[in-house]
Amino acid sequence: MLEGGRILSGIRQALADAVRPGTALIELEDLARALIAKAGAKPSFTMVPGYEYATCLSVNDGVVHGIPTGRKLMTGDLVSIDIGVYFKGYHTDTATTVIAGKGRSIDRLFVQTGQRALSKAINQARAGKRVGDISFAIQQEVETAGYSCVRSLSGHGIGRELHEEPAVPCLLFEEVEKTPLLQTGQALAIEVIYTMGGHELTLQDDGWTLTTSDASQAGLFEKTVMITEGSPLIITK
Repeated sequence: MLEGGRILSGIRQALADAVRPGTALIELEDLARALIAKAGAKPSFTMVPGYEYATCLSVNDGVVHGIPTGRKLMTGDLVSIDIGVYFKGYHTDTATTVIAGKGRSIDRLFVQTGQRALSKAINQARAGKRVGDISFAIQQEVETAGYSCVRSLSGHGIGRELHEEPAVPCLLFEEVEKTPLLQTGQALAIEVIYTMGGHELTLQDDGWTLTTSDASQAGLFEKTVMITEGSPLIITK
């Protein structure tokens, strides 16, 4: 997983660097496929039944599962890049949100909040802690900044399968003590899924893309993390 995570981290960074005004989403998809193939890995997302792409690319009010199309990015677009690789029998999963060109200060603050929330959530990913500790760290950072956590989506366990137990919500639905205990050797894809407005989502006609129902901006940050005896081990640094 560490080896796959190094591959995936490099690809995530290459895609983020390629986000600029005038770039078409399908160009990012093509780049992702080329880099995954060059590394001798496979795209995890094409292993999801019915999904044909290596990436999920969501723009502005797009929250998750955006399909790469010929849409060209415009200055100030908020672009969420979600990608996973399957390498030597194991999946890793990661996501980041970047701004195409010069963005508004309001969007930069929004992005910085997601980055902070993910960092604080990862710090809770320790043996003896609980999933609820991760969820609460995300919720506290996001809501303190005046944004909303998406309620109907979550992070997840990961390993031989892309999506495994436990679910790792972006907010705390019950007492921390009632949530799953974290144990050494577990791998989690911790996700911060949040919006500038409300948490309600709408499924688009393509059957995959989820957008905010109030058309507010959305952000997505994700890293794969291993629970160890000590500090969290970030697989997708």
